[in-house]
Amino acid sequence: MKLFLLGIAFVFTNNLFGRQAMVEDPLQSISDTVSYLNLSSPYHTTLTFFHNLEEENYKPGLAAKTLGGYEMDTDDAIKQVVKLKQIFDGRGVYVDMDDVPNEPQYADSAHSYQQKFYFDTHRLPQIFLEKVGDDWKFSRFTVSQINEIHKETYPYGTDKLLNLLPKIGQQKYFGLHLWQLVGIFILLLFVFTAHKLFTFIVDRGLFHASKSVGYMHVAEKYLLPVARVISIYFIVLLMDIFIRVLQLPIEIVSWIALLLNAAKPFIITIVFYKLADLLSAYFERQADKTESNLDDQLVPLARKTLKAFVIVIGSLFILKEGLQVDIWPFLTGLSIGGLAFALAAQDTIKNFFGSVMIFIDKPFQVGDWITSGDVDGTVEEVGFRSTRVRTFRNSLMYIPNGRIADATIDNHGLRQYRRFYSTITVTYDTPPELINVFVDGLREIVKSHPKTRKDYYNVYFNNMSAFSLDIMFYVFFEVPTWGDELQARHEVLIQIVKLAKELGVNFAFPTQTLHMETFPEKEGLSPIYEDNIDTYKKRLDAFIQKEMQKK
Repeated sequence: MKLFLLGIAFVFTNNLFGRQAMVEDPLQSISDTVSYLNLSSPYHTTLTFFHNLEEENYKPGLAAKTLGGYEMDTDDAIKQVVKLKQIFDGRGVYVDMDDVPNEPQYADSAHSYQQKFYFDTHRLPQIFLEKVGDDWKFSRFTVSQINEIHKETYPYGTDKLLNLLPKIGQQKYFGLHLWQLVGIFILLLFVFTAHKLFTFIVDRGLFHASKSVGYMHVAEKYLLPVARVISIYFIVLLMDIFIRVLQLPIEIVSWIALLLNAAKPFIITIVFYKLADLLSAYFERQADKTESNLDDQLVPLARKTLKAFVIVIGSLFILKEGLQVDIWPFLTGLSIGGLAFALAAQDTIKNFFGSVMIFIDKPFQVGDWITSGDVDGTVEEVGFRSTRVRTFRNSLMYIPNGRIADATIDNHGLRQYRRFYSTITVTYDTPPELINVFVDGLREIVKSHPKTRKDYYNVYFNNMSAFSLDIMFYVFFEVPTWGDELQARHEVLIQIVKLAKELGVNFAFPTQTLHMETFPEKEGLSPIYEDNIDTYKKRLDAFIQKEMQKK
């Protein structure tokens, strides 16, 4: 809307202070009263066509001489040549006469050196001049396509307005005809009304639709912004259709057409950019349903990548389809530059593909404790280039993903059970019966603890070392974190100490013992054990009744 108002302001300025042509107008050298007819070259044929259809020098009969290929009545030829001029004006195709070749034997090198001249191969590829005998005329194919192209240029019956609007009045104000000023007012009023109507329909329609299906929050946050942008797109389409009917100066129409053509892919790019948020919200809901935290980390990265892709593709469409910029040299240079960039940034690319492999294989997720070489800590974040690990010293390590993808990773976070292995050493003077009872007590501790694995554990007297009798204590804890594991270890070890104290078991440690002969008035230091196993079992039962029933 703002672009249109700026264009209209430029029209008034252009007509108030004099026409500012982009190139020197060759028609200024021709008197308005002189009939001009010259078909010897593309330049002169083009000059004949436009000069004789100007408002100040309107001779459509002479302009009709530029049509070739068909024998038509004068009235039909005039109608066709006027339609052809309206096509140029409606499409906003500004013909710079300096670009039209002035060579009778001109051959187009871009089209197999045929004697043809194209005005605009992008917007008007069907309209071109060709040499017929000694004259240059609009080709037979062009003449056959005039009616169809005219309907495409003025669709939905707007071509009838070309005949109706001028009847309002031909008086000139500010350099424009009265009917053009009235048409501008009607167009502004129509655009404003259509915008309000589209916005109302979209808001109300989406409100009731989302309310009925229970997605009102999604509609307000994601769908309504997209729908409003789409309504603006329809407004641009309407402006693009009706601005052609006003027959404004070609210099202005060409710029307005260029801006409107650029606005279309620009608005579509905005729509897809906003839809990326909607798609990301859907992925977030799906990621919340999974146990893995890596999906939650992947969603924002995917959203940023998708938005960057939309911006790049949208920019290319704006340049090519909107601003009529040839992007092939740019893409060619980009491919060569991309090769050089790939060679220079091969480590970065390696890290990127390493991150892709991490997201695909999922060797770990956020919150897992991993060990890989000198890396030992908890995963905090997985990016496209590096992974952030919090060490147990509370420092942060940034490891390139390419290195992680090639390394051996020990993921402690994926363990279902956490192993605990310890050797319980008792003194050599412990009787075998007491050792057996003590081992049975250790097994009862494992069975009674709520966080130990009950189907697999090993508690055996399995070694006689230099200073002790060794009991292997090999168990597993079913806990999610290291802190829970430490708490479970603490509870089990406390029970072992209490059991040893209850049974009278002494723990061994590296010592040297000097045995002295017992004196009558003093007891020896060596403990006195009972030989009756039933006594020890009673003590074990008492311990179990006392300690194990607490669980």
